[in-house]
Amino acid sequence: MSRGLTGSDYHIGVETDPARLDAQAWNALLASQPAPTPFLRHEYLAALHESASAVPATGWTPRFLTLHDDGGGLVGAAPLYLKTHSWGEYVFDWAWADAYRRHGLRYYPKLLGAVPFTPVPGTRLMARDDAAREALVATIREFADEAGLSSVHVLYVDDADRAAFERAGWMLRENLQFHWTRDEAQPVADFDALLARLQRDKRKKIQQERRRVAELGVEFSVHEGEAIDTGLWDFFHRCYTLTYAAHQSTPYLTRDFFARMQTTMAPHWLMFVGRREGRPVAASLVAIDRGSGAAWGRYWGAVEPLPFVHFEACYYQPLAWCLANGFRRFEGGAQGEHKMARGLLPVRTSSAHWLRDPRFAGAVAEFLAREGEGVAAWEDELRERSPFRRGPGGG
Repeated sequence: MSRGLTGSDYHIGVETDPARLDAQAWNALLASQPAPTPFLRHEYLAALHESASAVPATGWTPRFLTLHDDGGGLVGAAPLYLKTHSWGEYVFDWAWADAYRRHGLRYYPKLLGAVPFTPVPGTRLMARDDAAREALVATIREFADEAGLSSVHVLYVDDADRAAFERAGWMLRENLQFHWTRDEAQPVADFDALLARLQRDKRKKIQQERRRVAELGVEFSVHEGEAIDTGLWDFFHRCYTLTYAAHQSTPYLTRDFFARMQTTMAPHWLMFVGRREGRPVAASLVAIDRGSGAAWGRYWGAVEPLPFVHFEACYYQPLAWCLANGFRRFEGGAQGEHKMARGLLPVRTSSAHWLRDPRFAGAVAEFLAREGEGVAAWEDELRERSPFRRGPGGG
């Protein structure tokens, strides 16, 4: 169908199967965005669907939105899902759903703009220009309104998306993650140099933790891209499932998903494998983009309890690798104030929300204003507790 939006005509499509989208056009549009990540690539999103990880049976029903110009060119796109729950999102709205339920109203299904199970900030509205981005925002709202959905939630947006939602009057929600970002003015050469910039107690604690891992006899190897063979993927998946089992939870991603990553997105993966007496005992998986110099810690696990191996696999090994390979950023994932002691600093993240019922929208707006003040105060407090030494040579 086509509609006139923001003064221009676009041909609007809603696709229920990501595999039917033009992968080349999708990825080309993504590459032109302000904050592209590998997680929005067509291969990644299609693998989530084709592996039965994010499908209607698991509560994720694709409704991918596309905008084409009169010449058939893709000028706008957004991955959207009808959700029947709030698992796998990492921006928590369970209390909102409960409030709807207590008032006899239906919260689910809702419309979600996000990468399933992936709390990574970046582009969510892929657009050729500002007009197309504003058209996406308007069309998403129209779609939800016409379908009678309670709400729309677009998570971990970049600055351009955030501004477009704010102009359209959407509610914004702030939170914090913990990232390491290279000091461009005084970059460090390696992990030891990074440690030297930490306060003495933080540096000593990390050195003690690494020494304990060495005393256990655990040594790490690093594998990138096609060097991650099927055997390593099998071992990693075992570790991944054990992590969920330890928390009495069910893994989101199937083994088939990781098989598809091995086949279609190998250059974007890095695996650290810990071995003890030659036997693999732990593994962590990191996504990378050499073009932007960014890395994202994703998953980890171990086949036996080993003190401090988690920190080695998920922070120290990846940070050392990023420094050795000239990377600019390492994102440690959602939550985890303990990451600060390991050199990762607080970074704001944003999500955009629209609720159809004006009464609930007003109540949520008031809540978000209070929550935002709390996040700002928390960030200020964390900044005061920086793990880096102050003054010349510090962080």
